[in-house]
Amino acid sequence: MSQDKSDKSSFDKQARKSKDRAAEIANTFEWLITAFILAFVFRAFVMEAFRIPTGSMADTLKGAHFRLRCRQCGYQYEHGFVPRDYGYSEDTVPSGSVPLAITRCPNCGRYPSRLLCSRCGPVAGTTFIANRNGTRQNTSPSGNTAVPSSHCPKCSRNLMTAEAMPVANGDRILVLKCIYQFIEPKRWDVIVFKNPPEPAINYIKRLIGLPGEKIQIIDGDIYIDDKIARKPAKIQKELWMPVYDNDYQPVRPGEVSFNGHTWAQPFRNVGDSKWVTTDSNSPTIFSLDSPGGPINSVVYNTSIGNDFKATYAYDDIDGYSRMPICSDFMVRFDCRAADSQGRIGIALSKYETTYKAWVDLAGEMVIAKSDKGGQTSDLVRLGPVPVTESALVKFANVDHQLIFQYGSKKLTYDLGWNMEDAGPIREDIEPRVEIFGSGRLTLSHIAIFRDIHYTEPPRYSSRSEGSRATKDHPFTLEEDQFFVLGDNSPNSEDGRLWNRPGVANKGLSNYRTGTVPRDYLVGKALFVYWPSGFKPFAEFPFGIVPNVGRMRFIYGGSNGSD
Repeated sequence: MSQDKSDKSSFDKQARKSKDRAAEIANTFEWLITAFILAFVFRAFVMEAFRIPTGSMADTLKGAHFRLRCRQCGYQYEHGFVPRDYGYSEDTVPSGSVPLAITRCPNCGRYPSRLLCSRCGPVAGTTFIANRNGTRQNTSPSGNTAVPSSHCPKCSRNLMTAEAMPVANGDRILVLKCIYQFIEPKRWDVIVFKNPPEPAINYIKRLIGLPGEKIQIIDGDIYIDDKIARKPAKIQKELWMPVYDNDYQPVRPGEVSFNGHTWAQPFRNVGDSKWVTTDSNSPTIFSLDSPGGPINSVVYNTSIGNDFKATYAYDDIDGYSRMPICSDFMVRFDCRAADSQGRIGIALSKYETTYKAWVDLAGEMVIAKSDKGGQTSDLVRLGPVPVTESALVKFANVDHQLIFQYGSKKLTYDLGWNMEDAGPIREDIEPRVEIFGSGRLTLSHIAIFRDIHYTEPPRYSSRSEGSRATKDHPFTLEEDQFFVLGDNSPNSEDGRLWNRPGVANKGLSNYRTGTVPRDYLVGKALFVYWPSGFKPFAEFPFGIVPNVGRMRFIYGGSNGSD
C-alpha cells in the first residue's frame, strides 16, 4: 500500500515537472512573440536604422568611401567610392582592396604622381591637367593651374592611382519615425523621406524650405522670402570645411605635386612685415617681435595653397575647375602674447569690402570695415576684456554676420538680412584672408575654413521657367510642400534637379516636381550609431570594429531667425 502511494507521488511530481516545463516553454515563446511585436512596432513607428548609400550628404554623412590620410601632410579625409567606375552594380561595397581614385588633399593640395589606366596601363611622364577655365592640357605642370584629369587621354577611361585601398561602408544612422506627425519639421533638419519620383527608395537630405516659403540659392547662401537663412551654431560648426591647416605640413615639399608645383608656406608677408612664418625649428608656429612698431600683416596666397573654390575632397576632381568661389570664411588660431603691448587681428574680405577684427592687448575688441576706397570705420567695440597670456582667436564672416571671439569673449555684428546688405554680390571676386598684429606674439594651430556653398542648378533647356530656386527663378512652395538639398551640393540629386513629378497614391494627382510632399516624410535623422567601422584586416568583408570616436548626434534646425 505504501509502495503504491510512493509510486503515485513520484508520478505526480513528474507530471508537475512536465507541466512546469511546458509552461516555461510557453512563457518563453510568449516573451519572444511579445518582444518581436514590440520590436516591429518600435521599428515601424518609433525608430529605425538606415545605412547611407551615397555621398550626397558628405561630409556630414558618408556613403561607401575611401578613408584616407595624405601621404605628405598627414591630413585625414574621405573620398567617395563610386561602384560604376569599377564595374560594380550600384550600392556595392567590395570586400577587398580596389585601386584608389585620384584625389586632392583638401589641406596641402597634394595630388598623386603615379596614375594608371585599366586598359592602357601606367600614365608615365605626363600629368594631365585642367586650367582654371576648364580646358585640358597634356604638359608638365607649371604654375598653380594644374589639376590632374581623372580620365585617360587615350581611351577616356577613369584613371586610378597605383595604390589599392579597402572601401569603408557608409554611415549607419538612427531615424526618429513619425515625429513629424506630432511636431512641425524645422529648417536645417536632416530628414529621411520617400523619393517623390521613386517612392520605393528612401532619400536623406537637409530640409531647406517650408510650406509657403520662397526659396533662392544665391552665392552659396539660402534666402527665404528675400531674407538670408542663417544656420544655427551647432549646425554651422559641423559644416565648416578645411581650406588650410598649418599644423599639417608636407614631409617632402620639393615634389611637384601640390596643385602643380612644389609646396611653400601659403601665408606670405606683406611689404616690410616682420612675421616669421617659416622657422625650420618650429614650422607650424608664426612669431612676431615688433614691440611698439607698426602693424605687420601676412596674407594667404591662393596661387600657392588651395584656392577658395567650393571643392569637395569627397568628389571627383574633374569638377574642381567649374566650382564657384566661396566667400564665407573663418580663421582661427591660438595667440600667446609676451606682454600687454600690441594687437592681434584678422581681416576677411567679401566682395568689395574688407572686415577687420582685432583685440588690443590692453583690453578692447573691435570689428571694423574698409570699403574698396580704403575708408575704414568701426562697426562695434567691446571693452574692457580680460587679456590672458594665451587665448583662442576666431573671426568668421558667415551668413551676413561677423563673429569675433577672443578667449571666452565673443563680439558679433549683424550685416543685415537682405540680399545686398553685405554689398553688391560679386561672385567673381576672390576673398582675401589676412592676419595682422604688433607686439611680441606667437601664433599656433592656424587654420582657414570655408562655409558650405550651395550651388545653383544648371539651366534646364526643357523647362520654360528656367532653373529652380535661383536668384532669377525663385521657387515658391505651396501647402504641405518641402524643399531639400544635399550638403554635398555639387554631387547631390535633390530638389534643384528633379525633373519628374512625384508619384502620388492611386487616385491622386502627381506631386509637384522639385518638392517633397508631407505624405512622404519618413522621419528625422537622430544619431550616427555605426560610423563606417574598421575592418580587422583588409580582406575582411565587414567593418566590425566600431569607430567610437565618430559616433555622434545629428543636429537639427530651427524655424526661428537664428
